[in-house]
Amino acid sequence: MPVTAIFSPDTPAMGIGWRHPHYAGLLQTGPALDFIEVHSENFFAPGGAARAVLRQGREHYPVSLHGVGLSLGSASGVDEWHLAQLAGLVQEIEPVRVSDHASFARGHIAGIDAPVHAADLLPVPFTREALAVMCSNVQRVQERLKRPIAVENLSAYLDWNAADMRETEFLAALAQRTGCSLLVDVNNLYVNAQNARLRGALNSAPGDADAALASCRDWIDQIAASPVAELHLAGHAHLGDIVIDDHGSRVCAEVWTLYRHALARLGPVPTLIEWDTDVPPLDMLLDEVARARGIAQDRPATRQPSTEARP
Repeated sequence: MPVTAIFSPDTPAMGIGWRHPHYAGLLQTGPALDFIEVHSENFFAPGGAARAVLRQGREHYPVSLHGVGLSLGSASGVDEWHLAQLAGLVQEIEPVRVSDHASFARGHIAGIDAPVHAADLLPVPFTREALAVMCSNVQRVQERLKRPIAVENLSAYLDWNAADMRETEFLAALAQRTGCSLLVDVNNLYVNAQNARLRGALNSAPGDADAALASCRDWIDQIAASPVAELHLAGHAHLGDIVIDDHGSRVCAEVWTLYRHALARLGPVPTLIEWDTDVPPLDMLLDEVARARGIAQDRPATRQPSTEARP
């Protein structure tokens, strides 16, 4: 199978989310990609067909393991069984990166002894108390995996009134205290900003679409470049009164604009095209990669300084 990775120090590595409809196609055609990403939980079962396919993919591409179930923000802690399965997968696949989300899914309910699982990625309040919980959980995961992980900013559909930090402050402090890296999902930024605009939280006129872009640029300008290990790009669904991060369409023009800004600010950060619902033919995913690569090649040679970057 011909595989030609074209990563260079000046051009970010480019990858795609490798989903079931493209297991065979990718292995048969071997497109030029720098890495592939899979959802960790889909490959937890040792042995079997799924793990065999992943091992085949690993023979030809670096693999990034992206999880949804560590519940890094849970005050109930990290589930030992989940962490053990992830540790076994990491040991076998030797991924190029391991990541999960700045969210929680597990918690205690009065009258129930064991923690319950929400089966969703729920936002944490950006408070110092929540930061301490997440730092403890991230450190536990990193000690078990014997490697740093990357933590992704969430697309969230509610805010906590108790927040006493900005999201960028929270993530920067998390990286500084634990040594973890950050995964910046550019589409998530835009989804959150659009929903904030729709509920009137951006101090802008209702029809001012530029306010969402400006809010996202500010977010990117506030984050320090050094911890950022990966960027995610995806599509979303605008339903009129809410925007849903469904990963079911091409990257929109505004997110491409923000990607250009992120590269100028953060440098040639490895970039992933995500597509999880209504998965299209492989060629369409590769076309999105080609567009990302073109934008990356046109980026400024030097990073643009931030006016508000934090350690």
